[in-house]
Amino acid sequence: MPLKIPHNLPAVEILKQENIFVMDDLRASTQDIRPLRVALLNLMPVKITTETDFVRLLSNSPLQVEVDFIKMKTHQSKNTSDEHLATFYHNFEDIRTQNYDGFIITGAPVELMEFEDVNYWDEITEIFDWAAKHVTSTLYICWAAQAGLYHFYDVPKYPLEKKMFGVFKHQVNDRSVPLLRGFDDDFFIPHSRHTEIRKEDILKNPALNLLAESKESGVHIVMARGGREFFITGHAEYSPDTLHNEYIRDLNKGLPIDIPKNYYKDGDPQKGISVKWRAHAHLMFKNWLNYYVYQATPFHPKEIETLGNLRDE
Repeated sequence: MPLKIPHNLPAVEILKQENIFVMDDLRASTQDIRPLRVALLNLMPVKITTETDFVRLLSNSPLQVEVDFIKMKTHQSKNTSDEHLATFYHNFEDIRTQNYDGFIITGAPVELMEFEDVNYWDEITEIFDWAAKHVTSTLYICWAAQAGLYHFYDVPKYPLEKKMFGVFKHQVNDRSVPLLRGFDDDFFIPHSRHTEIRKEDILKNPALNLLAESKESGVHIVMARGGREFFITGHAEYSPDTLHNEYIRDLNKGLPIDIPKNYYKDGDPQKGISVKWRAHAHLMFKNWLNYYVYQATPFHPKEIETLGNLRDE
């Protein structure tokens, strides 16, 4: 019982070509079960690419998942057609009275700005507060992780001397947490960012649990409210060529950019890409859907508003 998405979403044909099983809404309507409802707030400029990245991971589950795509009303996308947005996306006002089993908030290319200077800061913090009550479990990714930690827990972000760019080795800190069940001792995840959050700020807040980190790229996964919130600084969802495309883009713009670390074979762009993160990306999203969404969410969505923290076991 795979992902349920609109039958004409561009990601459907892309993923079918990758031999990934997705179910469009026409087929899913014949199944007499309640699908999990997951919303994706897409803050990235090229929305079709980001949709495909997350749909790819959400599809790798025996659960039927219904996805709603959300956009910011206070920010106009310059890289996605109005037709695509009108066909597949909702504004927050369209869904604010609803409840969701899961919610994903993507990164955004605004990390060098102060949070309050982002033109949709008021709207997105309203969405954060809404999600805390109306969603069983929320994944905050990259900039959204920094923004969520700042908004809820006063965790600051810090500028880096140069871009954290590449695929980095991580370690699991807490094996009792089901999100990381089945993870190897070391696992790799891509990062692409100019700012960071620091371990000492996480550890001094008893409401936060640092689940995974990297000696080189720092804090990776932070859990709060027993799994109702996960703050993830890396990009497990990245497709194999995403870092390559970013690297070529920055080179063409004349920006200072290093070759992404641990990414190309032998560190040589001419030799191609070595994908090291795919298995753990699929495992993490499968664990999240199973342990923190499917097994934790009530059958009647209205009851989500009465949930406390989720159990860790």
